[in-house]
Amino acid sequence: MIYPPVLTNISAPLALLPMASEPPAAQTLIWISGATEGIGLGLSRNVPHTDARIINLSRRQHPVLESHFLDLANRQSWESTARHFARELAGFTGQRAIFIQNAHLKGMTGFAGEISAEDAGRDITANIAAPLYLGDAFLRAVVESGFAGEAGLVMLSSAAARSPYEGQSLYCAGKAALEMWVRVVRREQERRGRSHIWVTAVRPGFVDTGLTRAVAAMEDHDYPVASALREQMAGGGPLLDIDTAARQIWAALPARQSLLVFGEQVQVERN
Repeated sequence: MIYPPVLTNISAPLALLPMASEPPAAQTLIWISGATEGIGLGLSRNVPHTDARIINLSRRQHPVLESHFLDLANRQSWESTARHFARELAGFTGQRAIFIQNAHLKGMTGFAGEISAEDAGRDITANIAAPLYLGDAFLRAVVESGFAGEAGLVMLSSAAARSPYEGQSLYCAGKAALEMWVRVVRREQERRGRSHIWVTAVRPGFVDTGLTRAVAAMEDHDYPVASALREQMAGGGPLLDIDTAARQIWAALPARQSLLVFGEQVQVERN
């Protein structure tokens, strides 16, 4: 049995002891999916708002930040996250709420028709369907809560949205779909007169992440630009660290255009 602590050496009546003050409520509420590594980690530790409550959405608990479980491959966790958005925004009276959809499920690179049907299905679920579902869930929570402060949605994209990288057909298709979704949603918000809501996609450039290094280490047989990536990394090309990339993104927000483009990436012929 655990007993309450015994107060000793009290020299003043309890009524006269100073009361601990509650910390001021956060004026900025930020969700970042995948804030435990890569660009998400950089974004989480370079937030420019000193009054922010930052929530990591991930399969892994963040060592410092508040975390809510999100598995892109598990639809039940999407639905749980949607309810989490709704619950938090329902009682939020601060100045701004921002969701950055950054998380990506790694390990699905391969030519169409050559990767397993199970892997292809998982990739479509996690990296195409999940980001769109989560973006929609955040916007729905903003609208239904009646939150009237600044509401921002950032969807991490890639040069793959416009450049046909062989071996990354699903990744390219997913990023292209995401950017078109953003373009349409921005128009919808404008038509509804929701000037407090902004939505943008971000191509962060060539960033030194675990995912970048993993695909660069592949054989050209399965990912033909892998050797070009390795050469660019070895040659001291325009490779950004995660903190520099994050600071560039934050400096461009809130965004009043559908796409923010930073840095460079290995390009291929478009046809």
